[in-house]
Amino acid sequence: MYDAHGNRDKADLVEGYAPLVKRVACHLMARLPASVEIDDIIQNGMMGLLHAIDRYEAGMGAQFETYAVQRIRGAMLDGLRGEDWLPRALRRELRRIESAIHVQEQQLGRPPTESEIADSLGMPLGEYQQLLQDARGHQLVYFEDFVEPDGEGYFDRHLGDDELNPLQMLEDADTRQTLLNAIEALPEREQLVMSLYYDQELNLREIGEVLGVTESRVCQLHSQAVSRLRSRVMGEGGPVARKRGRPRKNPV
Repeated sequence: MYDAHGNRDKADLVEGYAPLVKRVACHLMARLPASVEIDDIIQNGMMGLLHAIDRYEAGMGAQFETYAVQRIRGAMLDGLRGEDWLPRALRRELRRIESAIHVQEQQLGRPPTESEIADSLGMPLGEYQQLLQDARGHQLVYFEDFVEPDGEGYFDRHLGDDELNPLQMLEDADTRQTLLNAIEALPEREQLVMSLYYDQELNLREIGEVLGVTESRVCQLHSQAVSRLRSRVMGEGGPVARKRGRPRKNPV
């Protein structure tokens, strides 16, 4: 359906691309805690779709769907910005998991199993798995990871440091190589979950169908994989910890 000017009708475009909004929302939900409502994410995404329809021009050099996905995802993230996705108590528990994984890896010389991690934490396996499921939205890097015990922020301290700025710290070869090695060291099933989610962009339900497990089980595997990666990259001896421990340069 087209309007009087020969342009495709906006309502027709919204209806046609509504499934795209839902697909982007489902993919994003795996990074968010269960307390976040998918309807809220979709509503923000629809606003992004409307904005994309209003702003898109055929000569922009990008297909509309590619352009729309960027706008949709951006609107969803804008709606979430400023929210405390994970309660502090849960984040403390996740740091306990990361520490336990680090200790177990040092002792065993291999990635510990779920049962071994649960035992080291002194909790039943089911309780540990529930904790992983509650941790949906657990991210590889949090801004507060770079705040020193005395309250001084790593980013603030190095903001004007040309030799080592925050972006360089996150992107330098040492950190990238550590992350690649950590991914390769993941148990096979967790590697597959990460590949299907980040490379193939499948959502949790679709990954569950591939693996023959429930969506909640995929969520647990994803959270555990992120905890393993954080223990390598953010934990003691990791590249981020080493950079945080560098002495501050004396002012000239």
